[in-house]
Amino acid sequence: MAYQHRFANGQPCSWTLGKVVCVGRNYADHAKELNNPIPTEPMLFIKPATSAVELESPFSIPKTLGSVHFETEMSILIGNTLCHASEAEAKQAIAGIGLGLDLTLRDVQDNLKAKGHPWEKAKGFDGACPLSAFVEPALVPDLQDVSIRLRVNGEVRQDGNSSHMLNKVVPLISYISQFFTLQPGDVVLTGTPAGVGPIESGDRLEVELTGILNCKTQVTS
Repeated sequence: MAYQHRFANGQPCSWTLGKVVCVGRNYADHAKELNNPIPTEPMLFIKPATSAVELESPFSIPKTLGSVHFETEMSILIGNTLCHASEAEAKQAIAGIGLGLDLTLRDVQDNLKAKGHPWEKAKGFDGACPLSAFVEPALVPDLQDVSIRLRVNGEVRQDGNSSHMLNKVVPLISYISQFFTLQPGDVVLTGTPAGVGPIESGDRLEVELTGILNCKTQVTS
C-alpha cells in the first residue's frame, strides 16, 4: 500500500507526499562521528515519495545491500506552496510535526562517495523513509527545544535536542524554498543527532519526540 500522510489526532489529511527534502549533517556531533566536515551552509538532498512507508507499521530493510543505518529526525509537514519564501511565510506553512527515519545504505553510500558519485541509491531506495503521523504545530511551542530519542531493543541509541541544530527549522525551510519549490504534502527532514548505527531484521524500535509523540515499530525479517 502506498504511503499516505496521517495526523496523530485522527484528522484526515488529503495531501499527497510529493518529495522529502533532507538536510545532511545538521548536527555537528553527527558530522564528527562519521568523520565528515561540518558544512558551512545547509546540505540538501531529496528522497522520492516512493521511499516513504508508515513508521508505526513494521517495515523491511534490504538484505543484500550491506549495512542499513538508522538516522532519527524531526519531520516537518508543509501545508502551503513555498517558493523564495520569507521566514514568516515558512513558519506559516508548517502544517505538522512528526518523526522520520532517514535509513541509509551505509556501505553503498561509502562506496559511492569514494568514487565521487552521487549517493541517491543509498538514501532514496524503496522503504528508505519511514514517517510517523504528524501532530499539530500548536503542540510544539518551541521547534528549537525538542528532544529526539531512539531506542533499539530497549537501549537508547540516539538522544539529542533540536537546540543543537546548525540550521534552525524555520530559516531552513525558507532556505530550501530558494532552490526547490515546496508544495503542500512535502516533508522536510531536519537532520539527525549523533548515535546513528545499524539495524537488523527483528529489531524493535521506539522513536520519540519526548512529551510530544511516541512511536513503536519493528524491522521485519
